[in-house]
Amino acid sequence: MIKKFILFALFFITLATAAHQGAPQSIGEQAENAINLPAKPTGTAFIVISKRDLTLTVYDHNASGDTVMVAQYPCCMGKNKGNKVKRGDMRTPESPTGRPFKITMIQDASTWRHNFHDGRGNIKAYGHWFLRLETPGHRGIGIHGSTNNESTVPGRASEGCIRLLDKDIITLKEHFAYVGMPVTVQPEDAAPQPWEERALQATATR
Repeated sequence: MIKKFILFALFFITLATAAHQGAPQSIGEQAENAINLPAKPTGTAFIVISKRDLTLTVYDHNASGDTVMVAQYPCCMGKNKGNKVKRGDMRTPESPTGRPFKITMIQDASTWRHNFHDGRGNIKAYGHWFLRLETPGHRGIGIHGSTNNESTVPGRASEGCIRLLDKDIITLKEHFAYVGMPVTVQPEDAAPQPWEERALQATATR
């Protein structure tokens, strides 16, 4: 009996290992595997969202005071390119130079629904968390999950918000996000800043 139990245990361990090794890794998973995630938000991290690269990158400062990249996730932006002008234009607002947006609320959105008027009806659409942003002149913009819309990440399909994969919004909230966190949204034609390139290079050589 003990011998049979051991054989069954080894069989299931082998299956689990094979499934894990065969699963593709997202950018977020790769970052998590390469970097030790903090137990809770540091309160000094900040976010840069690139419309050009369709990425959300979290930066922080190390013990030497250098800016380092600590996580990066694929994201979905507004369906239409350009800066948001009015409600319903399907664009993601861009933060003015030197004046990042800020996270004002972290809300449980696990039961929130939305009708995209595409025949699917009123469906769950926000993942577990909604990180509401202060975006002067525009209301209702935030960073959230993509329940029932994960195939759009990365891509351009939202009504103006920034969508992450459901698992990535959970990791972002648990390890990095905090009320007051600066969030810079770069326009499509924005090239990486020198400090961004240095942070990326430093991450690659770790």
